[in-house]
Amino acid sequence: MTIDLDTPYPLTDAQVAQFRRDGFIKLKQVFDAETLRRYGAEITRLTIALNTQTVPLAERSTYDRAFLQVMNLWEQGGAAREFVFGRRLAGIAAALLQVDGVRLYHDQSLYKEPGGGITPAHADQYYWPVDSDRTVTAWVPLQAVPQDMGPLAFFAGSQHVEFGRDLGISDESERAITAAMEAHGFPVIDAPFDLGEVSFHLGWTFHRAGPNRSRRPRSVMTVIYMDRDMRLKAPENHMQQSDRERWCPGAEVGAVIDTPSNPVLFERAA
Repeated sequence: MTIDLDTPYPLTDAQVAQFRRDGFIKLKQVFDAETLRRYGAEITRLTIALNTQTVPLAERSTYDRAFLQVMNLWEQGGAAREFVFGRRLAGIAAALLQVDGVRLYHDQSLYKEPGGGITPAHADQYYWPVDSDRTVTAWVPLQAVPQDMGPLAFFAGSQHVEFGRDLGISDESERAITAAMEAHGFPVIDAPFDLGEVSFHLGWTFHRAGPNRSRRPRSVMTVIYMDRDMRLKAPENHMQQSDRERWCPGAEVGAVIDTPSNPVLFERAA
């Protein structure tokens, strides 16, 4: 019997408190091997088919060596849409954010090739034109991620630090943010992921990943959730302007981001 995508996950009060303190959490047995095999095969197929990267790995920038990425696989329908719209992940997101419901911001597959480089330290919300910190990313490995494959690593408690929030993913962000985290004494939690283990991190939690030194690709699916009542803010950089146009089409500054591209994926029962 596989884990249904809509079956609630038994999250505890202690886990919610841990997430609030650290800005991230890793949860075991969110999915089983059969579920990951079924949906992972289609997600990986779409990622490879839709990816537009043609430059050899050795000739790419630091950012482009980090992974191949394809956004909004849910728009392809089928198994990818089923996965992204699953209430199990969305319910965890709502509980961790302590909100009544969550919307989709967008999804993103991340395929770190064998020999792929580091994912530089950064905070995701640098890219997002949203007016609160009630955002969370579910990072779902489609296989186990041993240390040599480059698991996601987190600077615990860093969601409260404003330094570095104006830096996109780059060599500069890796140097400056890592130095700032060390100066503040935030521990970096860098450990393998078991099969079925999923992490959730806030939009302002700083994180990074090592290179893929293995001979296998590291396939990951991510789903980014935001508070159901999230409002669009005026973009503060060109990346936020691009995100507004791409992921929140038709949303108005100051209004709830209620568009066909941002459906509500989970609401608590009244």
